[in-house]
Amino acid sequence: MSVVFWLFTVNLCILATLNTTAAVSDARLAQGTNLNLGDALQFLREYDVEASGMCFRVSSAQWNYATNITDFNKRRMIEEQTLRAKFERLSWRKAISFEWSRLPDPMARRQLRMLVTEGRASLPDDKFNEIYHLIAEMKDVYANTKVCPYNNFDARYCDLELEPDVSKTMAHSRNPDELAHIWKEWHDKVGPPMKNKFMRFVQLANQAARMNGFNDAGEQMQFAYETDDLEDELLETWLKLEPLYKELYTYVRKKLMQRYGDVYMRPDGPIPAHLLGNLWAQDWSNIKDIVMPFSNVRNIEVTDEMLRQGFSPSRMFQMAEEFFTSLGLKGMPPEFWRYSMLERPLDRRVQCTASAWDFCNRVDYRIKQCTEINMDSLISTHHEMAHLQYYLQYADQPYLYRDGANPGFHEGIASAISMSINNPVHLHRIGLFNNNTDVYETNLNFLMTSALEKLAYAPFAYLVDKWRSKVFRDGVKHMNSAWWELRLQYQGIVPPIPRTEAHLDPMSKRHIPADLPYTRYYVALLLQFQVHEALCDAAGHGGQLHMCDIYRSRDAGRLLAETLKFGKSKHWKDIIRILTSGKTDRLSADAMLRYYQPLELWLRVQNRDEIIVGWKPNTADTALFQSLHSAQPQTTSSSGLILVICFIVVVRSTYS
Repeated sequence: MSVVFWLFTVNLCILATLNTTAAVSDARLAQGTNLNLGDALQFLREYDVEASGMCFRVSSAQWNYATNITDFNKRRMIEEQTLRAKFERLSWRKAISFEWSRLPDPMARRQLRMLVTEGRASLPDDKFNEIYHLIAEMKDVYANTKVCPYNNFDARYCDLELEPDVSKTMAHSRNPDELAHIWKEWHDKVGPPMKNKFMRFVQLANQAARMNGFNDAGEQMQFAYETDDLEDELLETWLKLEPLYKELYTYVRKKLMQRYGDVYMRPDGPIPAHLLGNLWAQDWSNIKDIVMPFSNVRNIEVTDEMLRQGFSPSRMFQMAEEFFTSLGLKGMPPEFWRYSMLERPLDRRVQCTASAWDFCNRVDYRIKQCTEINMDSLISTHHEMAHLQYYLQYADQPYLYRDGANPGFHEGIASAISMSINNPVHLHRIGLFNNNTDVYETNLNFLMTSALEKLAYAPFAYLVDKWRSKVFRDGVKHMNSAWWELRLQYQGIVPPIPRTEAHLDPMSKRHIPADLPYTRYYVALLLQFQVHEALCDAAGHGGQLHMCDIYRSRDAGRLLAETLKFGKSKHWKDIIRILTSGKTDRLSADAMLRYYQPLELWLRVQNRDEIIVGWKPNTADTALFQSLHSAQPQTTSSSGLILVICFIVVVRSTYS
């Protein structure tokens, strides 16, 4: 074989391998042949009006049901949601009639690409209806699952629901056997009934994604971020956070061993999932009574002071509004005060989960919250009003751009505002915390409480969609063991009891059966610290980041308004560049590390005599789930298969 032919073959193989992993290009995505820019712009103008009206009708029906749970309101909501699904399918079909990737107008290209790549409208009618029925059925299983209490399997008492029963038990019980029982009951009863439905869902979601031009549904899910290197960017942030997470983890494990003994874990081993105060081991703040650094020092908790001062829900919302107007931002419109549900009504059933609502008519914005007079509700009030502030700032954008700059931006902005509320300095300035804000022990306790909620959440938020993408990419075999491999790798968590492939433990988290992407929560976690630091820099703050309060800073307000007003009209990397005054356009963990720096120094001292900082799994740990597929067949990726074939061709040609 000639050298020229050999080199040509090798280069062809390399190119073929690269092509199998290349980023999604516009040419791959669904599109038609219409190149008429006037037609495209006319369609987008009509879509903007019709989609805004559809959004208003659906939001109104959802609001009516959420604030007055009746069968009639539920039927009306489902009717409107069904009409929206039909509208979205018709809009998709119209959008793919254009050869949008070749249109000269960049705004038209981007808006049409957004319409083409979202949702499952590419499926035939029967399969489109099937996938949404599957999602509805899985959500119904999740919502109606009930479990038996500890040491009582009498059917008359097996009526414990996720909220509040299961969550409260996992948060407050300190009996390991009861915790293991409740954990097992929930996971055993919610996962297996959904397994076949989820497997069919994966099949249909992948089919829809491929018809849209993607390799699988996982690739389509990440396409919403409009960037080729998202996975690398997120991995880079996690690798920076991991050492701090392991410091926190090691300290918490030591405290749990002091509480429960060495029966449940080893000094260098993983932590069983049921001992961390949360059903999914994603939020450890409920075990702060076990791990608090200085248990005799008063924590920053202002509920008693709020009660003493006679706070009311309306006063809390007025205080939140005044926070934003002090920054030079917009006040709440009259419709907010007229239509919002700020307290739990006594005459009807309602959904009490706090939420912010945009009715898509540039006028009507509301909050739904069963406000209680406590510190949590005070923070939640500011958090939800931050979402409304985002809505108000980008209200003049077209409908498709009235959204966060990426799927994590809305939550990241709202959580960044909460960080200015939930800190010793701000609570002192508004007269709710009268102690000295410079006490070292008080600040360490505050940072520990925050880290148990936010830092402990980071690996969970990171891994959920890694698992989901793996299932979409590699198939539905060994789904449960793959879930626990990721939980062990990133969180250092193992199940409290052996699991099999008959279980499907990821379904215990509502976002999986409800088909809600999860990467946004990891992105939001990073963004809240980046945004907080940028606003603090604008406000001229010079101390520890966790002590920063942007209240009454017009400079911080101007930067925030400049960031929010674009909505989704600019790429989110451009928004980060604006936010950071040109320093970066990437997601970063650096601000989060700076925020927790005092805690990290303290944790290193506490862990200096530990066997290992982190965890070292052994065969007993992995046998809890890995024994399920010890004979697992090896799979070969498409790129690997191409390389093997090329190798054979080259070798045979060489010796022929």
